[in-house]
Amino acid sequence: MARQNRFQKYKDLRKQYPEFCYQSFKYTQNHNELEIVFEFTMGIDHRFTPKHIFQIPEGISLNDIPKNELDLMVFHLGMVEIISYWKSACPPRLIIKDFQLNTEQIAWWKKLYYEGLGEFFYLNSIETSMDDFMEICCKEAEEMPNPTNSTLKEKVMVPIGGGKDSVVSLEVLKETSHKLVPFVINPRGATLDSIKNAGFSKDESFFTKRTIDKHLLELNAQGFLNGHTPFSAMLAFLSLIAARFNKAKYIALSNESSANESTVSGTNINHQYSKSYEFEEDFRNYYQKYIHKDLEYFSFLRPISELQIASLFGQFKHHHLSFRSCNVGSKENIWCGNCPKCLFTYILLSPFIPRKDMLQIFGKALLSDVKLKPDFLELRGLAETKPFECVGTVGEVEMSLKNAQEEYFEEALMQSISKSSSTQELENALREWNPQNFVPVPFRNLLKEKLAI
Repeated sequence: MARQNRFQKYKDLRKQYPEFCYQSFKYTQNHNELEIVFEFTMGIDHRFTPKHIFQIPEGISLNDIPKNELDLMVFHLGMVEIISYWKSACPPRLIIKDFQLNTEQIAWWKKLYYEGLGEFFYLNSIETSMDDFMEICCKEAEEMPNPTNSTLKEKVMVPIGGGKDSVVSLEVLKETSHKLVPFVINPRGATLDSIKNAGFSKDESFFTKRTIDKHLLELNAQGFLNGHTPFSAMLAFLSLIAARFNKAKYIALSNESSANESTVSGTNINHQYSKSYEFEEDFRNYYQKYIHKDLEYFSFLRPISELQIASLFGQFKHHHLSFRSCNVGSKENIWCGNCPKCLFTYILLSPFIPRKDMLQIFGKALLSDVKLKPDFLELRGLAETKPFECVGTVGEVEMSLKNAQEEYFEEALMQSISKSSSTQELENALREWNPQNFVPVPFRNLLKEKLAI
């Protein structure tokens, strides 16, 4: 669809559907599960009821968490869940029933929606601004309740996605004296293998299942608007609930410093916005002021780069054949071998893992596949945008290519790359430390020790 036509569709849908309504949420406990159901409506024709199911640890019930505290966390989860459904027509008014937000909170949510949908707006050729794209309407609160507090234990929730980053967090954090609880949304082969290979059982882990309302998929098939949403923002609010059920003080994400780089050069459009330091800081300020002041949410890998993460991952050989970072092949638990994420991972690991092992991991030599040249150029910053994927910086890609092990230079796409004549540049890069992070001191010291910084 031409750029002008896409923008016209956006304007037409907003006119047809002027309001989106957050009607309600409810939750019930069924044995060892908590089921949360939201109700959203768009006009009189479209109703959405997405669900989340939480595994409740043995011996814990809803009665262990005050109702007002759980209501607060569930309501906020609904606010981030809305994004997936609102974007189908982008109604200009979002109406929130039966819950109050103050002016500061409304501004916070507008920023998350706008920045988190930056890629969606860009790829759909939507021209708008933070002031104009949406109005949030609700009963405005003059005075908000104080954030809750509760007795928490020295436990660490570690969200596991099945890729190299969360594997590194889990393996390094195992060396602390804190009890770790791997946390998985919609378990699949790679996430379960990551937990198992790190030495944890299912009983030691915490699982949730998110179900998208099928009606949204029907609207997508009918040509309503569709695109990327800030999933990591949803993970943030899910992790608050998961941590509270487990009485865990810490939530250790695996977002790295590289996530701060914009996807479209010269703009703030970032595929990884909700993995960025900016979002992490905003989220910490928000939940500590309005939800729970004692939980400690931080990105364990924030001080380091994708390059440093790759160097650590290279040491964990027992995960090499089971990890998966490919979104295209995630449902089948495979590397598709044809997408920017596969190619980026292959490039990043090339200085640290022998080529024969990489062929076993990926099933083919990705840098020999000339069909991947457009992705190769995007990853190197030689195109208008980087790939709209969770990939590292242009500098990290170039550093990895120049310092790949010798045998990789036989591959076709490497013919334009000159091998580095010195290892010093790579060694310096592997000792970098980004001070812009919220990692608590004991965990920070552990990571520095692991990297010999």
